[in-house]
Amino acid sequence: MSALKDIYSPDFYNTFAETLAKTISDFDKQRFLALIFDAEFEQKELKDRMRHTTRVLHHFLPIKFSEAVKLIEKIITQIRQNKEQEDSLAYIFFPDYIETYGLEDYENSVKAIEFVTQFVSCEFAVRPFLLKYGDKMMNQMHNWSLHGNHKVRRLASEGSRPRLPWARAIPALKKDPTPCILLLENLKNDPSEWVRRSVANHLNDISKDHPSLVLKVANGWKGKTKETDVIIKHACRTLLKQGHRDVLALCNLVSEQVHVDNFSILTPEIAIGENLEFTFSIFNQNESHHTVRLEYAVYYQKQNGQLSKKVFKISEREYAPAERATIRRKQKFVPITTRKFYPGAHQLSIIINGEEKEMGVFELTA
Repeated sequence: MSALKDIYSPDFYNTFAETLAKTISDFDKQRFLALIFDAEFEQKELKDRMRHTTRVLHHFLPIKFSEAVKLIEKIITQIRQNKEQEDSLAYIFFPDYIETYGLEDYENSVKAIEFVTQFVSCEFAVRPFLLKYGDKMMNQMHNWSLHGNHKVRRLASEGSRPRLPWARAIPALKKDPTPCILLLENLKNDPSEWVRRSVANHLNDISKDHPSLVLKVANGWKGKTKETDVIIKHACRTLLKQGHRDVLALCNLVSEQVHVDNFSILTPEIAIGENLEFTFSIFNQNESHHTVRLEYAVYYQKQNGQLSKKVFKISEREYAPAERATIRRKQKFVPITTRKFYPGAHQLSIIINGEEKEMGVFELTA
């Protein structure tokens, strides 16, 4: 399986160079390819290849940023005429160009972002502008939330997320996300599911610092439309995993009369690299159908001897009166880059609608 960085292949650059030849007068394809495939190219990872492409492209565009972005518009128009795929990760160097060379030219950068994001998302490129221009840029994001193109509307939400993954945080919005809430109000019933999913992810970001604010929003949106109910459930996923009582009640997830029995850890001792296996039964003693959110938590041993809890979702569905189900699951203990395992006593709990019902212990060996 090829690495993601290999999207920047000789075929890609040859095709892109042909496009540049059609849009840039006196374009030197051989020089472009020589600059791209320098002595360090093979060692560069995805982000480095993207930034490298940005810098090479800069050699062939006008020095003046306002003129350079006009030419970028022509290049993108030509790519579309070639019927090449839009929203391709390979073209992320266009937003990177704006971020790298346009930060001091607010007006032309805003126009360029609005155009380019309709071809490839500028959600990362807007972050430096939010940090530098603050309220001015946030007002622009608010205006974009009313835009006629759904990709621009999504940028308004996705680009202003306080904790956008793999992007710079926006401390001011983490501290006070009120401007974000005003923006999201415009998007909560957006016709695009892609936009609404961004709204949910944005609210989930906010919930990590301001759970009461997200709960207030959720209470205000609940029951208004089918779309807002879906947003609320996805937006509150972190709070649900934390067993936040008010959010559980909002989602009608009550654990009374739902019982767990026959809980057993089938592999009480495992080695790193093996699977933990466990089973349990669930029984709905309610006299009516009842929504049950099933989760389990692993309490991982840390290097300092303390335990760190991580919750995993199993399912969420309605159970009929007196319905019983038997669940059997495996949890891998194969080392990954985001988690290191330490030998010792670990714990496993079964969670029903946010409430831990059963707890067991297992031993992890080296």
